Amino acid sequence: MKVLFMCTANSCRSILSEAMFNHLAPSEHQAVSSGSFPRGEVLPRTLLTLRETGIATEGLSSKGNDAFAGCPPDIVITVCDKAAGEACPVYFGPALKAHWGLADPSDVSGSEAEIRSAFHATLAKIEARCRAFFALPLADLNREALQQAITRIGQH
Repeated sequence: MKVLFMCTANSCRSILSEAMFNHLAPSEHQAVSSGSFPRGEVLPRTLLTLRETGIATEGLSSKGNDAFAGCPPDIVITVCDKAAGEACPVYFGPALKAHWGLADPSDVSGSEAEIRSAFHATLAKIEARCRAFFALPLADLNREALQQAITRIGQH
């Protein structure tokens, strides 16, 4: 199963999601990420947060929708926080779609400790959602049930 995490810049939340998903995933699952307007680089704080948590950062890059060319995803999860007024990218394919909104920790200003805390809190939320996904009885769920389940995960 291939999961695509989408965001606008593909430099923070979608990268954190891709890395955490792949860190936790069994071998038959893989995540990639992309952005509708990729920044072209991953934020250094994103990579630092992953390394501080013991998650591999090799191969992570800010990319556009060519990230999944030739190998369409089974599931597309947007992570832009619509409540913050961001326009999430849209994927027009047969994949199941869900929204797992996350506030952008790169928008946090304040002390070094406050910024670090925001990034780690975002990563913890991603981890909880990925663990909930992997706890699903995927082999027993039909398409509709899986759609409902991944939508519910994003609401918590």
